[in-house]
Order: sequence, then C-alpha cells, then structure tokens
Amino acid sequence: MTDLARIIARQIRLTGPLTLADYMQTCLLHPQYGYYATRDPFGQAGDFTTAPEIHQLFGELCGLSLAQAWQDQGRPAPFALAEPGPGRGTLMADMLRAIRLMPGMAQAARPVLIEASPHLRQVQRERLGQITHLDSIEELPDMPLFLMANEFFDALPVRQYLHVGSGWSERVVGLDDDGRLCMGLLPPVDLPRSGKPGDVIEDCAAAAAITESIAARIARHGGAAILVDYGGWNGYGDTFQALRQHRPEDPLAHPGEADLTAHVDFAPLAAAALRAGAQVSRPVHQGDWLLSLGAKARAQRLAAAGDGGAMAALHRLTDPSEMGHLFKAMAIWPKGVPAVPGFEALEPDADDA
Repeated sequence: MTDLARIIARQIRLTGPLTLADYMQTCLLHPQYGYYATRDPFGQAGDFTTAPEIHQLFGELCGLSLAQAWQDQGRPAPFALAEPGPGRGTLMADMLRAIRLMPGMAQAARPVLIEASPHLRQVQRERLGQITHLDSIEELPDMPLFLMANEFFDALPVRQYLHVGSGWSERVVGLDDDGRLCMGLLPPVDLPRSGKPGDVIEDCAAAAAITESIAARIARHGGAAILVDYGGWNGYGDTFQALRQHRPEDPLAHPGEADLTAHVDFAPLAAAALRAGAQVSRPVHQGDWLLSLGAKARAQRLAAAGDGGAMAALHRLTDPSEMGHLFKAMAIWPKGVPAVPGFEALEPDADDA
C-alpha cells in the first residue's frame, strides 16, 4: 500500500467513502504524495507521451492557428497567450517560436501558464526562462485571450454513475473487509439523463465551469481557445483509467503513482461556451484538423531538411489508427469574427458531433 493509499484509507474510515472526483483530486494533487506534485510524468521515462512531446510539428501548427485567429481579429495588443496544464512547457515553447512568423505577434504576447504542481512549474521555468504562472483560469488578466489546452481536461476529476434500474447510483471509493481500497455504490438518485440498467455516465463539473470562464473572457475581450483531448459527445461508459509506465492498471492499485484520467465529454463544454456568449465549433478529429492546417506539407519540408522523425510523427499524430481519431479538437472564438482555422461553428441546437 502506498503512503497516499494509507492516507486515503484513514480519511475513508473517518468520513466515509470518497466520490471518484475527490479520489482523483487527491491522487493527482496531494501536496506531498500527489502524482503531479512528485514527478515529471512525460516521455519514455515517465508514464505517458503527449502530442507536443512527439514532435515540434504539433505545437507549431497550434501556434500558427492561433496566429491566424489573432490576425483575423485585428491583431489585438497586448494579449494573454495561455496554456493550462502545460506539462514540461514544450507546447508553449513551440507556439512561441511559431508566432514569431506573424509580424508583431510575439511582441504583443504575454505568455501565461496555469499550473498547480510546484515541481512542474520548476521544469517549465527551466524550459522557458522567467514565465508567469497562475493557479487558476480566474486569475488571467483582463485582456484578449489566446489559449491552447492539450490533454488538460482529461485530468480533471469526474463523478461517475451506474444505472441500476431504479435510478443512477454514484460510484465511490471505499474499503473492503481487509481495509483495501475498493469501488462501491451509493443509493440511487434521479438524474436528468436517460439510460438503461448497466449504463455508466460521467460528469465533470470542473470542465464545464472552466470552459465557461474561458469562453466568457473570449466573448468579452476577444481571442480564441483550442481544446484538444481524447473523448466524445454525450458519451456513455466507464472511461476512468490509470496509466503507469505506459501501461494501463487498476486505478485503485497505486494511488499517487499512476496518472488518472477520464475521456472528455465535449457536449457540456460546447454548451458552456455558448452559455457564456461565445461561438464554439463542433469537435473534429485531431488528424483532420492538423492536416487541414498543412501538417503533411510541413512534415515533408522538415524531412527534406534532415528531420528523420518528421514523417513518423505525422503518422502518429494524424493517422486514424494512432492519435488521429481518438483525440478531438474544439475551438472557441467571439461571435461575429472568422472561425479559428480548421473549425466550423456549431449550431446551438446541435445534438451530435
């Protein structure tokens, strides 16, 4: 049993079972034993590899997409160039390099990272130099906001419900007879979601609230946001998962030593953006989006210049059998301005994507 598992077990004995959201929050962000507080989880030496760590191609195209949106909105200056959950700072570094191609944009940018982990903040400073760190989206300055969020929402805590015939029973983390962590169910409740026995739904209130805050700032001050993550639209199913040393494992097995995530439901995020008065796109496949931005031509140029990994990276990022279809991208921008490159507006009454 890990140190954090003992702390969680003691808490359950004192106050009762934890919601899945509380369990995730503790495992990821406990100040002493939390996953992100104690390690650099990225790359081959860590537990997973994100798109920016695969190749510069991803971050460059993200930066150029935001650069075109900045140009289309009249080149506002100054503006916040923000990234929540920025990992090692690789994506921000690649975007900053890319936006230098747009005259005046780099000078107008005020780079901001939203990061909860003291350990990762230090890693980001080593990559980017002196950089502004914030604790939350709410602390962003009141100015135009151009934001890129890659694999940020999947790590936000979710609550999970199982349809048991008489209603939806929330899944919680408790203790078995031997004092080990185990899953349990609370009494059924009514929820405004249809289902049949055996169905599982997940609710991430934090994701909708953060999206609404981002969209409200964009609607008020201008800017754009691109959200990239794995997930779907009004999805059903148990997607709560743990990854350790690049392999899946039981999410209760090693609290604080494995990455915990759940697939992102883009439907409530889109609804939150519309509610905030912004325009939002349908989610599109990551591969289709990157190819629409010229990923293939850029990879070919890099390969011709001697980059031996460019074409393999293109395949991994865009092929449907790799990351191309699993990952989705969704954009937010103000009403009355051109769409962010690679996206089309979602009609407010759309019920699928």
